[in-house]
Amino acid sequence: MSDPSISSYRDLRVWQDAMILAESCYRLTGRFPRDELFGLTSQVRRAAASIPANIAEGHGRESTGSFVQSLRVSQGSLKELETHLLLAERVGILPASELELVMGRCESLGKMVRALIRSLQDKSAK
Repeated sequence: MSDPSISSYRDLRVWQDAMILAESCYRLTGRFPRDELFGLTSQVRRAAASIPANIAEGHGRESTGSFVQSLRVSQGSLKELETHLLLAERVGILPASELELVMGRCESLGKMVRALIRSLQDKSAK
C-alpha cells in the first residue's frame, strides 16, 4: 500500500470519483419531493456519502487487509445506492434520463473499486 505518489486518501482517484458521485446524488435528491426527505432522499444521500467515507477510512487504517475490507463495504454501499436510485425512478421521482447518467457513474466507480481490490490482493499475495 506504499505508493509514494499517494500521501492521502484524497490522492486516490477512486475516492475523488466517489466524492463526485456523492455530490451529484446530493444535488439530484435536492429536487426530490419534500415528503421524501426522510425516505429516499435520506437513503440515497446516506448510501452515496458512505462510499467515499469507507474508502477514506480503509486507507487510513494503513493495513492492506483492512483497506480491502473497507473497499468491499464501499461496494455494498454502491449497490445500495443503485437500488435506491432504481426505486426512485420506478416510483416516478427520478427521470429515466437522470437515472441513466448516475447509474453510468455508479458502474464506472464499481469497476474502479473492483480493480483496486484486485490490485491490493495481488500485491499482498506476492
